[in-house]
Amino acid sequence: MSTIYILWLRELKRYSRSRVQIIASLGQPVLYLVALGFGLGPVFERAGNGSYLQFIAPGVIGMSVLFMCVFSGISILWDRQFGFLKETLVAPVSRMQIMVGRTLGSATVAMSQGLLVFLVCLMIGFRPHSWMALPKAAVFVALVAINFAALGTAFGSVIKDMQGFPLVMNFVAMPMFFLSGALFPLWDLPRALSLVTHLDPLSYGIDGLRGALTGIWYFSFLHDFAVLVVVAAGFLVLGSYMFSKIQM
Repeated sequence: MSTIYILWLRELKRYSRSRVQIIASLGQPVLYLVALGFGLGPVFERAGNGSYLQFIAPGVIGMSVLFMCVFSGISILWDRQFGFLKETLVAPVSRMQIMVGRTLGSATVAMSQGLLVFLVCLMIGFRPHSWMALPKAAVFVALVAINFAALGTAFGSVIKDMQGFPLVMNFVAMPMFFLSGALFPLWDLPRALSLVTHLDPLSYGIDGLRGALTGIWYFSFLHDFAVLVVVAAGFLVLGSYMFSKIQM
């Protein structure tokens, strides 16, 4: 446990020194909220679906957590390049503990990023249906963060090309985001598209977050929670296996 705690702190310190990076990463969520939230708002309201800002805000929070997590895997490439990873791997601790510590550190940073985006949402007019539901929303943010931090670690363990990593992660993360229901309702979709959205693990994180914050569910609390827990366990096992196979 001490190893996990130390690596968790190390990941937090890594990002605490990058305040400019964290602030700059708010640009994309703010653009989605303003350009889409207000730009498509009148169309969404005329369709009888209420405020588009209320609908899209949970999706944008989930997006910020997703991208922060999947790109956290690039830290493995940096550590491999500068020799820190070799020092870590020769330590008398299991690689499973190393991987879990890194994953939890990245997930914690992503959760703080999600909190910042939530505050931005509040400033531009988003309001949760109940402030008492915030702890439930935090649970889903944490599950999304753990899921995709583990996935980012798995990819970071396999990919060795520093330039290729962002391309691969964009290829993985962008479809997950756009097919998760973050930007459009999951009701009445064509059958093929509906099947794909059901296979996207982020769909359950976005639905859980939106349900907690707005009271509108497509699945249900237990359904979303159960799927995310199972997928998180799978991604952690996958990430641990990939990390254990790293060759220096």
